[in-house]
Amino acid sequence: MVGDLLGAFSHLERAHVLGQKSTRPHVRAHWAMLKFGWRARDLRHVAGQLARLAGAALFTWLWVPEGNTGGTNVRAFERMPISPELRRLIDSSD
Repeated sequence: MVGDLLGAFSHLERAHVLGQKSTRPHVRAHWAMLKFGWRARDLRHVAGQLARLAGAALFTWLWVPEGNTGGTNVRAFERMPISPELRRLIDSSD
């Protein structure tokens, strides 16, 4: 649906959960979230994503908070539950 910003962002959050254990997909998810914030003219979101983008690039290999959706509406280091659907996808890729 055109104009469904929350629906669009939820897809980015799901992509973040799926890719957060690998540096390249993790960085790409935060880059897409940064662009989303820029297009929405949400400077708070842009600033938060810049910090998360740097963290994803530098520290993914070391540790990530499992299940964190990557948005600026949650704490960057908060572990979150993973939906059964995404858990199956993650487990099948290991």
